[in-house]
Amino acid sequence: MKHKYYVNKRRQTGSGKNNEVHRDGCPWMPASYYAEYLGEFDSSEDALREAKKTYPYADGCVFCCPEINHDKK
Repeated sequence: MKHKYYVNKRRQTGSGKNNEVHRDGCPWMPASYYAEYLGEFDSSEDALREAKKTYPYADGCVFCCPEINHDKK
């Protein structure tokens, strides 16, 4: 099943300082003016690969995409 994914155009503050990838419907989705639509993907890994083309520090949201979250806090 494909899901819609977005990346936060603003890097997060804190230890990670990354651009978070979110699945549609995530309660931690950034405001629409910061959310860049990545597309529909079968897996969050595919969405992360797409995000990294533009945002090399992209990482998964710990809440909606924990399988691709590599931020070591």
